Amino acid sequence: MATDARIEVNPNVMLGKPVVRGTRITVELILRKIAEGADEAALLAMYPHLTRADIQAAVTFAADALAHEETLE
Repeated sequence: MATDARIEVNPNVMLGKPVVRGTRITVELILRKIAEGADEAALLAMYPHLTRADIQAAVTFAADALAHEETLE
């Protein structure tokens, strides 16, 4: 999935944190809610502007960011 169509990083929106395009819903918020036990249906109910594709893009964006992270020893 191409996350660049759904996730944007703009220094003028939420201090440059990655957000779902056209919203102020951060990737971080979506991941935190999932970590707290929210499922897709709960996220869609809490944030009606989100779509299933937005949630998937947020998870993919985070996974891609971690995959490119360097580990120092």
